[in-house]
Amino acid sequence: MSKIKFSVLGFGRIGQRHAKIINEYEDSELISVVDTDPAQLEATQSLDLSPKKYTSIEDFLAHDKLQSEVVNIATPNGFHTDYAIKLLEAGYHVVIEKPMGLSLESCEKVLSTMIETGKQAFVVKQNRYSPPSLWLKEVVSENILGEILMVQTNCYWNRDQRYYSTSDWRGTRYLDGGALFTQFSHFIDLLYWVFGDIKNVKSVIKNFTHPDLENFDDSGFAQFEFLKGGIGSLNYSTSCWDKNMESSITVVGTKGSLKVGGQYMNEIEYCHIENYEKPDLPETNPPNDYGPYKGSAANHHYVIENVVNALKGQESATTNVFEGMKVVGFIEKIYRAGGFIK
Repeated sequence: MSKIKFSVLGFGRIGQRHAKIINEYEDSELISVVDTDPAQLEATQSLDLSPKKYTSIEDFLAHDKLQSEVVNIATPNGFHTDYAIKLLEAGYHVVIEKPMGLSLESCEKVLSTMIETGKQAFVVKQNRYSPPSLWLKEVVSENILGEILMVQTNCYWNRDQRYYSTSDWRGTRYLDGGALFTQFSHFIDLLYWVFGDIKNVKSVIKNFTHPDLENFDDSGFAQFEFLKGGIGSLNYSTSCWDKNMESSITVVGTKGSLKVGGQYMNEIEYCHIENYEKPDLPETNPPNDYGPYKGSAANHHYVIENVVNALKGQESATTNVFEGMKVVGFIEKIYRAGGFIK
């Protein structure tokens, strides 16, 4: 079968990663890249890429004329849903980097546009591919832990001036959205994917160490109940000094307890379950390395492979639009309970 043809909208660090993986994967082909900053487009040379280059989505739409089948959206967060709608209406499938959007309302518009156009939309949640995440999903789904009583999630990272000085959109309410959208939406996705939606949310949201960022958070506590039963909490901060500290999920069930931890939920730290032996998992891929700070697992190649296979009818989307939308709703519930949004 022929290769699936891609273009990438937004050519910063993540967009460049998308483009490089698309170019290297045997079943996909990189057609073009788009960025409003011409200097960003020069990175194609250092990455040994030779796509067509455009400096606006309008220029891309005027000239591509559906040569590409899929457009990967890797722009600042606040543009994700608007661009997704525009591209779906123009006849393209889309791959939306996390977060899917910054409001549940905007994500619902993407879903309705996808249904109206008959095109597909995928949401990037690459942590689902990490071996500890897949194991956690299996243990809970197969009732190995019994009834889920309590889930505690801790995310303690560093995002200081070294991070926020690299782009003028970072740390802004309407383009970045907040720490839960940009830094921790992958881990909230795992909470939703494994344990389901939440209710009765109580939260406290603070900005302790980023006084230059207005209407923005760096730390918070949230408590909630799962619709399926059990209680949960999320404790997060980007105020850790110098480097990331921890990303973990601790689960207490009627048949045992476990903790998936490490800096990026990359290892099983504790497992004590009735009549169950902890498996030896494959090593988790290292985190995305951005110099002074690090992100989540480098699993984007699995995302591109899944998009290709889904479009060829060989498998379903790992993260569909409905799930991406529910994660945004999960975040909104926490922020609204803490008075961060109305």
